[in-house]
Amino acid sequence: MHILMKDIQKSFGQNQVLKNAQLDLRDGEVHALMGENGAGKSTLMNILTGVYTKDSGSVFVDDKEVTFKSAKEAEENGIVFIHQELNVLYDMTVEENLFINKELKGSFGFCRSKEMQEKAKEALALLGVSIPAKAVMSTLSVGQQQMVEICKGLMANARVIIMDEPTAALTETEANTLFEVIEGLREKGVSVIYISHRMEEIFQISDRITVMRDGEYIGTKDTKDTNMNELVKMMIGREIGERYPARQAKIGDVVLEVEGLGLDGVFDKISFNVRAGEVLGVGGLMGAGRTEIMHSIFGDVPYQRGKIRIRGKEVQIRKTSDAIKQGIGFITEDRKLEGLMLEKSIEENISLTNLDRMSHNTMINTKKEDALSQRGIKEFNIKCFGASMPAGNLSGGNQQKVVLAKWILKEPKILILDEPTRGVDIGAKKEIYNIINDLAGQGVAVIMISSELPELLGMSDRIMVVREGRVTGIISKEEANQENVMILATGGTLDENEK
Repeated sequence: MHILMKDIQKSFGQNQVLKNAQLDLRDGEVHALMGENGAGKSTLMNILTGVYTKDSGSVFVDDKEVTFKSAKEAEENGIVFIHQELNVLYDMTVEENLFINKELKGSFGFCRSKEMQEKAKEALALLGVSIPAKAVMSTLSVGQQQMVEICKGLMANARVIIMDEPTAALTETEANTLFEVIEGLREKGVSVIYISHRMEEIFQISDRITVMRDGEYIGTKDTKDTNMNELVKMMIGREIGERYPARQAKIGDVVLEVEGLGLDGVFDKISFNVRAGEVLGVGGLMGAGRTEIMHSIFGDVPYQRGKIRIRGKEVQIRKTSDAIKQGIGFITEDRKLEGLMLEKSIEENISLTNLDRMSHNTMINTKKEDALSQRGIKEFNIKCFGASMPAGNLSGGNQQKVVLAKWILKEPKILILDEPTRGVDIGAKKEIYNIINDLAGQGVAVIMISSELPELLGMSDRIMVVREGRVTGIISKEEANQENVMILATGGTLDENEK
């Protein structure tokens, strides 16, 4: 299927989000669509699939001008959009999610459950995942839920599949399986529009790359004829310099010490420490228990045994308020579900963790609230139309900056970051890395969970690797490399001569 989008314009009120945007998708190619958060990539795809109506411009499918009125109509014409934000029904099974509004029914209107279950198993097997068709979605990890969403798109027998950050929540193994599926689709003549901030993926799987900036078309390059520096310059209009900012770590005394922490069926014998001014990276495969350990330290899920000490003094953390009183902050991996109130303003979100600084006798001092939100917007370079703007209307990178602002302005002594750059563009990533370095420079003890090995290696002073709820090793910056981290993540051990 050949798709040509020309001179697409789109505004929301006074805010023009697309200006002369365009895309030329060839039959049977993997075409990467790149740009910073807020560049207009998803908006352009929503216009293609009928979610939004363009203000002007033209869309051609196989040389015929079209205007789809809904995503369903686009899908009926062979175009499927697999969104970054999960569109799942959490209280229903995998099978029910895969066949929602597409149930296979018999002559009397009853669902052909066995046939649906078999087709669901076949589709999941194609992606190489062992997820039971009868499993309830809420019991699955974020990565597994993402694979179900991808599976749903593949089952539509589409001729064009749009994938928006499809690997953001996937393990390396799951991502490689997805790349094999994409290669198989290309061989069958299916076209893929692939939206991602991960440069390594783009160069691995794409044939051509289109770059957008501030809602405008910048250019299209054959992947084999370009490089990372050229693409970055096209995306942000300037050179970005080193990908991971250098810093001279001034590491102080132990701030947080965890000894023998355990929670039945989740993790056990967890022991580590983190020092003032240190960035402790936490690696491991998805499902290893990294996030659960940190949620327990933060009081979300009370641990059953073990000790937590802060500056040498044992503390009891049984709920999140206990952790916050001890100076611990937590930036969750799911900013939309757990990190933000999307319908509330930037100001209200920043205020949420700082009410003690702005209120007296249950009354909020609006001047202090306004001053704090303005400080957050300025210090964290949040691109918005003012503090009253709903958080849900921000780009992914700017939403993440609001999450960072609301916790960092509270001035924590220990800050846990769970996948802090997931779904964030390369420019915003660099800003977040600088924020992390600044925090460490101020003596904050930073714990950073990341599934991106280059990020772990580039930002951490030490890396703790977790596998199946156990710490398999803690390695220094000097001995840390992708091979050593993966050996520990998959159950191996490092020989003494390797250390």
